[in-house]
Amino acid sequence: MNIFDSGQKAAEAPHPDPAAHGAGQAIISASADGIVAVDADGRIRICNPAAEELFGRRADDLLGSPFGFPIVAGGVTEVELILPDGGELIVEMRVTSTILEGERLHVAALRDVTRHRRFERDLEKALERQHATAAMVAHELRSPLATIGTLADVLRDPAAMLTPERRTEVIDRIADRTIYLQAMVSKLLTASRIDLDVIPAPLERVCLLELTLERLADFGARSGDVYVSCDPRLAAYINGGELSEILVNCLENAFAYGCPPIEVRAAEEAGWIELTVCDHGPGVPQEFVPRLFDRFTREPGVEGRTEGSGLGLWIVRRLARASGGEVRYEHGEGGGACFRISLRPVPVC
Repeated sequence: MNIFDSGQKAAEAPHPDPAAHGAGQAIISASADGIVAVDADGRIRICNPAAEELFGRRADDLLGSPFGFPIVAGGVTEVELILPDGGELIVEMRVTSTILEGERLHVAALRDVTRHRRFERDLEKALERQHATAAMVAHELRSPLATIGTLADVLRDPAAMLTPERRTEVIDRIADRTIYLQAMVSKLLTASRIDLDVIPAPLERVCLLELTLERLADFGARSGDVYVSCDPRLAAYINGGELSEILVNCLENAFAYGCPPIEVRAAEEAGWIELTVCDHGPGVPQEFVPRLFDRFTREPGVEGRTEGSGLGLWIVRRLARASGGEVRYEHGEGGGACFRISLRPVPVC
């Protein structure tokens, strides 16, 4: 039995397979993330060594104890762990639901993001000192913040008499504006980190197909308009987090300014890994191409049709060059825009 198979109903659960159960336990134990399985009473039934390290407690103490956090399948939240020594950790929690030996369990994958969140806070302080960037922030964020405020007032107004459908629509709109703000803040923090010229991120072996599929999952239903072509064995020598930002910015650009289908291709060419993101939209006007990767620059005429800060492609180029690579624009053979990112292959020992 695959303990991560959440599609099977309890009534349909097969007889336990000891060998498969043992394999599942081995997978959990080997995971770099903390893994805990929580039963219907909110008590921890399974945990791995990484979870012991996160909680600062042995498995014997954790098993059978209350988990202590709201846990909802499909959710991604951040929780604050208070350690036995009084220390605190910020942990990202991703939850799935599964059936183990006929019992419904919630499985939480826990990842320590404390250093990342503290680093973000440091960058936010640096951002306050950048007057030009602050002016852009005020301009770009004013409209979505105003929208969120107006919609929140609608929800609070008892005289609005909203139908359930209308209430859901308003909540979805608030969520959409919030996601936009989060993406904008993420770009600004990345730009600040680049400006500060902090210690370069460590380079590592990054599997391109695996990372691409992970990032596409973040786009939800829109990912159905993306076609991927990549050898599963293909790997680049770059920081995984920075390659994620490169790919996300290219995909956001394609969704915002292009038309489906969108293609993501990766192949080894002439000693480089070439990662290409193409759309089937109108492409970039030739006169604007020289300014395409400039900071805070957007194609004239698009402001009324799409949102954006003019930071995404600037970030792509800076991060690509920081790892010894490059990015360039090409007009698609069948129309549309193509961005080709040249990455260093994994060095041979």
